[in-house]
Parts: sequence; C-alpha cells; structure tokens
Amino acid sequence: MQKFFNFLVKHNAYLLLLLYCSVALLVIRFEQDDLLSKIRSGGTELQASISDKITSYGYLFNLRKENERLMKINAELLSKVLRDQTALHDEKNRRALFADSAAASSGYITARVIDRKFSSRENMLLIDAGKKRGIRRDMTVLTPQGLVGRVIFVSDNYAKVMPVIHSDFKVSVSSDRSNALGILSWNGGAEHLAAIEHVPISSPLKKGEMMLTTDFSTFSPRSIPVGRVIRIKPDKLFYSIDIRLAVDFSSLTYVLVAPLKKDTEKIEAFNGDMPQEQPGIINTVN
Repeated sequence: MQKFFNFLVKHNAYLLLLLYCSVALLVIRFEQDDLLSKIRSGGTELQASISDKITSYGYLFNLRKENERLMKINAELLSKVLRDQTALHDEKNRRALFADSAAASSGYITARVIDRKFSSRENMLLIDAGKKRGIRRDMTVLTPQGLVGRVIFVSDNYAKVMPVIHSDFKVSVSSDRSNALGILSWNGGAEHLAAIEHVPISSPLKKGEMMLTTDFSTFSPRSIPVGRVIRIKPDKLFYSIDIRLAVDFSSLTYVLVAPLKKDTEKIEAFNGDMPQEQPGIINTVN
C-alpha cells in the first residue's frame, strides 16, 4: 500500500495530466455530439423550410391558375346573363309595340333604334330596317304612345329617321276635343317639349287637350298622338302654345314604321297641278 501511495506521489503530475486529458476528451465528445445534433437539426429545419416554400409557391401558382379559370367561367356566365336580359328586354318592347292589335294587323314594320344623334337643333335616329324589309322614304315612324318622325333616307338594311325633335320637322295637327288646327314644330331645347304654331286666338283650344296628326299631312296617317297642351299664351293673331310630346325620346328602343301614305293626286290637287281636261272632250256621267 505504501508503495502505491509513493507511486501516486511520485507520478502525480502524470496522473493529473491523464485525468485532465480524459476530462477534456469527455467534454469534447459531448460538445461534438451537441454540434452534430445542432447541425442535423439545422439541416432538417432548412430542408423543411425549403419544402414549405416550394409547396407555397406551387399552391400560389395553382391558385392563380384556378382564379383565372374561375374568372373565365364568371365572364362567360355574365355574358350569357346579359344576352338573356337583353333578349327579354327586347321581347318585352316588341310585345308592347303590338299591344294594340290594330297595329299588329295593319302591315306595320317593327324596327329597333340602333343609333341616335342628339343635339340642340338637328336630332337623328337610325333604325335597323331598310329597303329589304319594305321601308321607303317618307314612311311614318311611331310607337303606341305617339309620333316619332318620318323616314328621310333608306339603304338596303337601314333607314334614317328625322324625329319630331328636329328643327326642320313639321306636321299638321289638331286637337282631340276642340278640333283646333295648327302646325307642330320644335325650336330646340328640351327634347320632351315642342310648339304648336298658327293656332288663331279665336280657337277654343284649352290646356290638357291632346294634339293628333291630321289628314292634311302628306306623309302621316291621321289621329297619331303627338303631345298634350301644357301652356297657352295669346299673341297678336295666334296663340303661343307649348306641348309635352307623347314619345319619350330618351328611352326609345323599338318603333313601328307605318305603310307609306302617298296620295299623289291629293298633293297635285293642293299644289294646283291637276291635269287639265282636253279641249273638245265632254265628260259625261251615266
């Protein structure tokens, strides 16, 4: 035993060195295991993060493609809904035109207003019916509510209409109650108002009376509503008269075109152009 202690005392420096080395190796061992664990853990986290990013980008890409597909479907559905709504609206307007069975059975032609030029003086309408559908110059254009205008130009598939609200438009009218006669004119301004000219102050015309077209017109059938009297003001010889037009031009979509009224004999007779009887010929009545 004494020898063992003497050995320890004699070689204690070496023994301590060996102990310290062992402890150091153990510490290094533990630190290496922790480092490898950290590296392994960090690698796993990095791999997971990269996989998550790749998955996210793939999801976003697929989501974008799905959104584009859904937007395309929505656009197609919206287009179909708009077409259906337009068709229903057009059919409703067509039926409203022929609510009066007399118009439906009298050879009237249905047309749609496809363009319009509105200004303070020279308004114009374009309808989708022309020569191929029997439209001719000077035909009357109307709705069940009243007079719209007259055809002034015709192509194969279209026709230009001068509406009542044009500075050059004139038509003979009379009252539905007092039979007062006058000439409809429009001098610009509001599209729902017009004037009646050449009504003598001796006329019994009153506010609220409806003005209708007359047989004096060279193009329009008689008794088409034009407008209702809203103001009467006496002048020197004639009344100054304002009417509210029967047709709402701001919402005009479908119109009727009446068969052509063309009485050449009447026009010639009025203008004094009737053919003269030949000398020596005696007309006899049986």
